[in-house]
Amino acid sequence: MSIFKQRINKLQKKLEKINVDVAIITNEDNVYYLTGYYDYLHMEFGRPTILIISINEGSLLITPSIDENMAKSVAQVDKIIAWNDGLNNEWRSEIPGIIKTNQVGIELNLIPQIVKSYIEQITQYRFLKNISPILEELRMIKSNYEIQLAKHAGQVANAMMIAGRQAIKDGVAEYEVALAISESGTKKAAYLLNTYYTDKDMSPITHFLQIMASGETITKTHHRASTRIIKYGDPIFLCFCGMTNFHRFKLGFDRTFWLGKITDPLQEKIYDLAVASQEVALNVIRPGVTAESIHKEYSSFIEENGYDYPFRCGRATGFSFLEKPQLVSGDKTILKKGMVLAVDGSITVDNFRAQVGDSIIITDKGYEFITNHPKKINEVIL
Repeated sequence: MSIFKQRINKLQKKLEKINVDVAIITNEDNVYYLTGYYDYLHMEFGRPTILIISINEGSLLITPSIDENMAKSVAQVDKIIAWNDGLNNEWRSEIPGIIKTNQVGIELNLIPQIVKSYIEQITQYRFLKNISPILEELRMIKSNYEIQLAKHAGQVANAMMIAGRQAIKDGVAEYEVALAISESGTKKAAYLLNTYYTDKDMSPITHFLQIMASGETITKTHHRASTRIIKYGDPIFLCFCGMTNFHRFKLGFDRTFWLGKITDPLQEKIYDLAVASQEVALNVIRPGVTAESIHKEYSSFIEENGYDYPFRCGRATGFSFLEKPQLVSGDKTILKKGMVLAVDGSITVDNFRAQVGDSIIITDKGYEFITNHPKKINEVIL
């Protein structure tokens, strides 16, 4: 039995326990997690893809006919129905007969409004159960196969960071650094795909606008690589939280660099504290502790050193950029072996911001780094 059918079976058993007969799933990452289907058009083009899981009648994928061949190639479901623009009520045709009088589960905060409204209409606003927590729980602990994906994604991320570091030079534009990063990541991903995987349709191409800030833009957390020219003495921030996306598995990875020298002693102080804040978080990460306790240690350290209460210090990743748990106040999820987390250290002041971030796997007694790049102050001055 394939890994996708195993996941569907697990979901069916959990649905049965909460008396949900039919689950309607529309989130791209959940559809991939359960079926292996990817790279189809989404709601941006007005084309819903809907996966319907019944505890009695198996799995049905409703997808645009323009993507039918891709669905037939990769989707591991019992039945595929393709719909075409403007014909026979499009994607809506099959749903009434499937739902009938069944108890229906939806991804409450992820389902497109147009699909949700239609389901509410045909069920006459009968109670709809939110099944997002079930899917979040299923995806929280990674399988051995997913751990392999995570480690390979780490190799791609490490290659990109090295390439970015080497491309940073006086007089070079930010976008040129981004191009070097993308090329290196793509080549590493292609090598890994060819060596370890059989899915020849999976693209190795990196496909996310590079997050990068330098010089006076350094405090813009999610600034994209621009035409700005890097100058001697500039701080440079590289973030791969979107770029690291190997075989659909995502990681977080960040570093702050300087070109040539640090011109402001305060920047060095802030950077050292950012690194130390990440270390504080990492020191308490292990199975059995709560997600919010990690953030408490992290935020307390930053505030005790006289800086503002920080954003979350980390989040789980996998086939989505953001999964459960988050290392933030209020998340009482207990960490377990097999979780994959991105863990940051960051401090911001008016004219400077430093951040370092790595991805880790929770192990029996602690954690294992997936990403790896030097972070001591003397190692990040290029």
